[in-house]
Amino acid sequence: MPSLNWKHHALVQALMTRGPLKEKDFHAIFSGLTGKSPGAHQGLFNEYLLNINKELSSCQFELRACRDQYVGQVCYGVVNNVADEQSKLGTKYTVQQIAFFKGILEAIAQDVIAQGSISNIEALNIRLENQVLSTQGSQLLNGPLPAAFRNFTMSQKEKTLDEFVQDQWLCCTPDGKIGLGVRSCLDLRGWFRNLDVPFCEVCNEAVVKGELCQNEGCAVRIHHYCLKNKFSRRSGEILCPRCGLKWQNQLPKAEILDEEEEANDAIQSQPAQRPKRKRTKTNETHEKDAVGCGSSQSSVPNSDFRRITRSSSRPASQR
Repeated sequence: MPSLNWKHHALVQALMTRGPLKEKDFHAIFSGLTGKSPGAHQGLFNEYLLNINKELSSCQFELRACRDQYVGQVCYGVVNNVADEQSKLGTKYTVQQIAFFKGILEAIAQDVIAQGSISNIEALNIRLENQVLSTQGSQLLNGPLPAAFRNFTMSQKEKTLDEFVQDQWLCCTPDGKIGLGVRSCLDLRGWFRNLDVPFCEVCNEAVVKGELCQNEGCAVRIHHYCLKNKFSRRSGEILCPRCGLKWQNQLPKAEILDEEEEANDAIQSQPAQRPKRKRTKTNETHEKDAVGCGSSQSSVPNSDFRRITRSSSRPASQR
């Protein structure tokens, strides 16, 4: 097995102590430790992760990357590969809290229109007895519900929700609802498969929040960020990759323009010193530089695709 040095240990320690990290933060740590940028030395970066995972596999852990379902941001974290979703929460939470968490997960993941969130009221109204019956089966059919579950109060649920959000198992979405946190996206990949959550046709990851094909008989789902990355530069109609139906939720032109502007900004950011060198030349150069410096613009947030129902609200499917 590969021997790990202090740099490998520091990467793992950072994720264990800080929790899941955004890609830019994890890359910054890697650059600080090795003096190499992951972008310019992708092979070295991949080799570090491969060697770390070979060691972690002996205790059924893995250093993994995933995308945040809501913003498309890549994150890294150390996860448990044991095929038991309850064990992934560790021993910090009580049995009642774990049952509450599972109820919230199922309510979010099994949403047929893939909104990716539920309201705070819906979360607080999750019935714990449903989770108890699903895990213990007929053992409780003829007996009373355990007192610990009956006495799990609304205030305890509110406190538990706050803990889940703080620990990144859940998150608060921009519209004030409850969504999946990045730790759930990292850790519960196998759980999503067992729950038969449809997977994205582009990235092959579970789609908790995304867009659905308008064909009632087609189960295709695509993440918003995958839809943008795959189709934003294409001209003409967008067709469903499985059934061939025209994709109704076309990307707004603003998103296409936004990507072009981001590319232009990236190009303009390379020769950052050019205006200073050209000032010593002619007045004509001054005018050209003035025009070039005024062309960059800030990016526009991604549009939020949303539908109210699967079949009856197609005209309301776009904002």
